[in-house]
Amino acid sequence: MPSGSDTTEEAVSGSTPDGPVPLAAPASAAAPARPGRARRLAALARREAPRTGLAVVAGLLLGLAFPPYDLWPLSLVSVAALSLLTRGRTARQGAWTGFAFGLSFFVLLLKWLHVIGWDAVVGLSIAEACFLALLGAGLAVTSRLPGWPVWTACLWVAQEWARDRLPLGGFPWGRLAFAHTGSPLTPLAALGGAPLVTFAVALAAALLAACAGTLWGLRENGSLRRAVPALEAFGLAAAVTLAGVLVPVPTKADDTVDIAVVQGNVQSPGMDFLGRPMMITDNHATATEKLAADVKAGKAKKPDLVIWPENSSDLDPYQYPQAYDRIDQAVKAIGVPVLVGALVDHPTKEGYVFNEGIVWDPKKGPGASYTKQHPVPFGEYVPFKEQLSKIITRFQRVTRNFYPGDHTGLLKVGPARLGDVICFEVAYDQIVHDTVNAGARALVVQTNNATYGRTGQPEQQLAMSKLRAVEHGRAVVTAATSGISAVVAPDGTVTHRIPEFTQGVVSARIPLRDETTLADRVGAAPEWALAIVGLLSCAAAAAIGRRGRTKDEKGQQ
Repeated sequence: MPSGSDTTEEAVSGSTPDGPVPLAAPASAAAPARPGRARRLAALARREAPRTGLAVVAGLLLGLAFPPYDLWPLSLVSVAALSLLTRGRTARQGAWTGFAFGLSFFVLLLKWLHVIGWDAVVGLSIAEACFLALLGAGLAVTSRLPGWPVWTACLWVAQEWARDRLPLGGFPWGRLAFAHTGSPLTPLAALGGAPLVTFAVALAAALLAACAGTLWGLRENGSLRRAVPALEAFGLAAAVTLAGVLVPVPTKADDTVDIAVVQGNVQSPGMDFLGRPMMITDNHATATEKLAADVKAGKAKKPDLVIWPENSSDLDPYQYPQAYDRIDQAVKAIGVPVLVGALVDHPTKEGYVFNEGIVWDPKKGPGASYTKQHPVPFGEYVPFKEQLSKIITRFQRVTRNFYPGDHTGLLKVGPARLGDVICFEVAYDQIVHDTVNAGARALVVQTNNATYGRTGQPEQQLAMSKLRAVEHGRAVVTAATSGISAVVAPDGTVTHRIPEFTQGVVSARIPLRDETTLADRVGAAPEWALAIVGLLSCAAAAAIGRRGRTKDEKGQQ
């Protein structure tokens, strides 16, 4: 058995009974210690801070492109900036840049939610910014592909496709198309709907980014010949931006109808706009009776039909006789059918209500109705309410859940066949598309924006009505309890409007059209096609990158 001294000697000399082993490296020659996680993150934050700051600024610029600011050219600048900031980056870096861009954009766009609470603004903005993070990752990995501006535009469509549907039915606010309801790109909606407008905006912006990137590369020793690609990209961007000017917007009417839109107003903006029971109902009934008196006195022309907004009856007229009688009195006074907005108790499910538009005839009373198909999560119903209310006590204020309807809003109101969509439904392509294809000759948006009065939200929603008018070649009538009530011509022009928090009546003659646009006929096909192309471009970029890494590994062997 070896002695202790022998064992020590073997250890020092680096030998064992089985043979010599390498000696441990001296401490001075050891590999440098890897920085701690916190230090690495701090270094990363310092490196990314300038790019992140630029992404935040770009997101704010995109917010300014939307109502109430309406600076639509900034959308091109903003989207181009995001393309440049993600170009040549890794997917992870692109995702962070996209998230920073999206967070600042949505906080500015959705600040009207502060009426409910700033936590709602931040929470929803973070959720929506996650989609922009995925977009940023996609932009980064596809930026190395030939023709990358096209893939960029397709990825913007794919991002909006996902955001319009997920989660809980999606939230389409902030689509690029909704910033272009009065730009040269707007007529493209008649060809491919909102997705085609988004594609064109993103393509023009990406081409501008390509132009800027090329010019930046020529800042030293650049020749005129090498600047040709930049000039070509700029020319293509201008051509895309102006392409809509060449698209005819059909406005020829087969028939017309005289309408009156009643904006009864509310006592005050905010969460408690309802006031005492029957106040809003009485406001709309009184305004309608005043119109009837003007008609009788020869001061106003008698309309063929009257439109009241969403929630214009604050009590269920089928359950409360005083509400029924007050509405019926006003309808009989004007002597024509009135489309009334009301919350109606579900006949079998306690705690659930229908958000309805009801055709009220002066002789027959209430008749056909449309029930809102897409209630707003956390506003009109609370998913997992029992669990969430324990954490967020504000959800306890939602005492009743809205129950979704199961059919389109095609309604015969007097001599007109109208398509009714209620409030936020105007943001959803499929709901409006199905209503027009069901036979609607004009569209009505019954809405109640009193909670968000004077916050910019009513302007954003009206912009959607303007785009829908062009997309479907239909007049769009927006009736709001507190504003903005408006009449939009088929070419997207606002012909009449009532300011917010004003009681008033708009009388107008609107066209009734049967002809459909190309967007009506192709439906969601362009959106699906462009989104799939965008996803395939990501797959192609990933495959090319993997192949390149494999070649590098083989070359090192």
